[in-house]
Amino acid sequence: MTDRPCIAITAGEPAGIGPELVNALGDAFPEARLVAIGDPDCLPATESLDVEPVATAAPVTPGQLDPRNAGYVLETLRRAVEGCQAGRFQAMVTGPVHKGVINEAGYPFSGHTEFLAELTGAPMPVMMLAAGSLRVALATTHLPLRAVADAITPARLDTILRIIDHDLRRFYGIDRPHILVAGLNPHAGESGHMGREEIDTIRPVLEALQAEGLCLTGPLPADTLFTPERLEGADAVLAMYHDQGLPVLKHVGFGRAVNITLGLPIIRTSVDHGTALDRAGQGVADSGSLQAAIREAIAMARAGR
Repeated sequence: MTDRPCIAITAGEPAGIGPELVNALGDAFPEARLVAIGDPDCLPATESLDVEPVATAAPVTPGQLDPRNAGYVLETLRRAVEGCQAGRFQAMVTGPVHKGVINEAGYPFSGHTEFLAELTGAPMPVMMLAAGSLRVALATTHLPLRAVADAITPARLDTILRIIDHDLRRFYGIDRPHILVAGLNPHAGESGHMGREEIDTIRPVLEALQAEGLCLTGPLPADTLFTPERLEGADAVLAMYHDQGLPVLKHVGFGRAVNITLGLPIIRTSVDHGTALDRAGQGVADSGSLQAAIREAIAMARAGR
């Protein structure tokens, strides 16, 4: 790889705001070669943006979902992954998809993170969102709340914490990452009076990894974990479930936050928002999160080479 990495971009749902966000990039990233993967009618090539063509199955009307184009969305992701695996791309950046219409079309799809893990054979992908210096990773992702406690096993926590530690070292140059770990229950279980997951599952894993040299603090009550004094000196937070950590992250940085998948054999970043069908085609969508995702991908590609 040269100092000008090649970054694949998938615009996601063609009826959403993804295509216009990509088209609005202009010459914002002269330090990288950007390749959009998709239908040239939606993503016209420019001097600063190449297009690897994939045709939609049906005509696209902004704001109107069409299940016939679900396969197209998944194919753009496959092409980006294959390009990363072959070394043609040094990273991939994904625009927003609409999980509902993909499932309606008959494809089992719970999200980018799980789909990319399946394509790459990664056993344990880890979702992490970043906004400035705040990084929040998730022990579980798109699960119903009643299924979360059963999903948090010692083996899962051990693997996830090792992945976070490894990738923060590799892609962010942090010699010994300090990771704060949230408890599952209110007040981190309050010594077992509000649940025993902290005592029986979380704490033993942390103690074993601390003995190996990982810098971990927890389990901590989630309602005070995100205070400035607690976050001082921390490199990342591990939340136990989606809505424990991401509301705080998105409050801090919505519109400029980046979704990063750790634990993959390739680099993948993404926007922090959805398809915004109600804004599609109006030229009012904000490309801040996409630009942040591209900057993150470029930095990670350079650090991880």
